[in-house]
Amino acid sequence: MIVIRLIWESLRFAMQALKSNLTRTILSLLGVTVGIFAIIAVFTLVDSLERNIKDSLTFLGSNVIRVDRFPFSSGPSQYPWWRYFRRPPSNYSEYVFLNERLKSASSVTIFASTRTTVKAGSNAFEQANLDGVVQNHKAVYDIPIQEGRFFTPMEINASRNVSIIGVKIANALFPNQNALGKEFKIKGLKFIVIGILQEEGEGLFDTPSKDEALLVPYGAFNKLFYVGKNGIEPTIAVKGRDDDPGLIALENEMAGLLRAKRGLRPTEENNFALNKSEFIQDAVGSIFAVISIAGWVIGGFSILIGGFGIANIMFVSVKERTGIIGIQKSLGAKNYFILMQFLFEATFLSLIGGLAGLLIVFGTTFVSLGNLEIILSFKNVLLGVGLSSAIGIASGIIPASLAAKMDPVEAIRMA
Repeated sequence: MIVIRLIWESLRFAMQALKSNLTRTILSLLGVTVGIFAIIAVFTLVDSLERNIKDSLTFLGSNVIRVDRFPFSSGPSQYPWWRYFRRPPSNYSEYVFLNERLKSASSVTIFASTRTTVKAGSNAFEQANLDGVVQNHKAVYDIPIQEGRFFTPMEINASRNVSIIGVKIANALFPNQNALGKEFKIKGLKFIVIGILQEEGEGLFDTPSKDEALLVPYGAFNKLFYVGKNGIEPTIAVKGRDDDPGLIALENEMAGLLRAKRGLRPTEENNFALNKSEFIQDAVGSIFAVISIAGWVIGGFSILIGGFGIANIMFVSVKERTGIIGIQKSLGAKNYFILMQFLFEATFLSLIGGLAGLLIVFGTTFVSLGNLEIILSFKNVLLGVGLSSAIGIASGIIPASLAAKMDPVEAIRMA
């Protein structure tokens, strides 16, 4: 009951402080509002950007190691691209070799990619993302099929002219029709649609989208384009197991097998790069961590000003209510009761400013920024509320302590 009474009286006094001098109180709380807005707005924008960027990088896969000529990571001044350029590309025999011998992998795939134009009658779709894949591809990368099915082993092994297409391609080639079972042409060769991928929507960057994807068997891709050195270079990708954190065991095993397959001597360096898909995502996270620190610095100055503003309100409030404090103490009110009363009041005032800042941030989530979807997360709301409460406590502790230590006789005399 005491706690409820404290909260009610503190809320009542806080409302009185707001009403008694509305302009002064609003100006004092403006610092907290701006500070909370600055910090939470930066965090919300950073979280939204990071989430959208990572979603745009889903085509790299999760828990996957790729065999490439060029590494994902290396400093610009130490990037010997001319040496990487001379490395041999991956090939189908290496895929078979790894697929038969890897023990630390859950699945292995090889694929070749290019952009091409597809046609169906008078309709055409340019710059489709064409991938030639094998049966294991769906075990390494997410292939969400909305209608139809994936390739059968017989279709892959026989290099059948069948295809799985994205929603944009389906709508462009077969408007107002069901694309399943329909025929279209790639470089004059007829292909039959056996599956349609789930709609993915627009990404933040110009990264490969499943809506513009076109999958065919790896052998069928070879009938359309030359694959190999001086042609389209295929990529081998290996999915790691869940019991191999960091994919350390898989990376070491892949390196040993590829060195053996390519006949490298112990003194020779690797002529291939093993790229983890998580590297780019971790790099993105590191960049945004620095931006978050900048948000703390920017918002910290505003919060500091807001804290002084609330402390000023509380000092004035203590002075105006000196007589009331004296009467309460003469009637037996304990020091902690007076202390908590003013601390609650400072916290409520700070929360009002913080909630105003959060409300402004929430309003910005309705602003359209192209393909960037801005979402105010529950985590950031809790951060804003917690930060506001901490500011209120820090700003009100000194005035509240002074009020709690007042002598009741002196307090009544000063009133």
